[in-house]
Amino acid sequence: MNTDSEQSSTPLNSSGRLSHVDSDGEAHMVDVGDKNSSFRRATATSTITLNKEAYLSVVKNTASKGSVLTVAKIAGIQAAKQTSSLIPLCHQINLNKVEIMFKFSENHDDRTSTTTKSALDNNTSSQNSVELNKEYPAKFRLQITCKVSCHDKTGVEMEALVGASIAALTVYDMCKAVDKTAVIGDTRLLYKEGGKSGMFSAE
Repeated sequence: MNTDSEQSSTPLNSSGRLSHVDSDGEAHMVDVGDKNSSFRRATATSTITLNKEAYLSVVKNTASKGSVLTVAKIAGIQAAKQTSSLIPLCHQINLNKVEIMFKFSENHDDRTSTTTKSALDNNTSSQNSVELNKEYPAKFRLQITCKVSCHDKTGVEMEALVGASIAALTVYDMCKAVDKTAVIGDTRLLYKEGGKSGMFSAE
């Protein structure tokens, strides 16, 4: 549970209300017409836990549907650009850049070894270069990070969250033939900067 001091350090907005709720308690779209455009950036993450077979198919790029990371990357970028169509009260934003990154995590006996892969730059063969431990761990995770930036009147936190979420869902779709038990979780905002509320970091 947050303490009062922790709650007061993260105000809802300058008036102490949820920004998408008006004085009558009704949902509404925030008017950003009088705001000045400024640089905004946000980073969000989502994680999918896979079984061994599905995990290896992603790492070795042998999934029956094709390159899991390439498709997930494209889906995440596309989703971030369509956030205002998916989340009702979000504004349309001209994004400068959307970046999707992946990190494999193999957890065994409370020890974790990780291999980080940045978003693929038209080099799908690099997926096969990941080195794995000879003894595979019990838990296999793929962490997806989405970074979004823009120069606009409102922030891109939702774009980052949507990008990470849809990329994770795409991994599930690509792997569900061999792992219907895959679990998506730990979807959260890691960082944001810009705008009236300034910087936020979950670290």
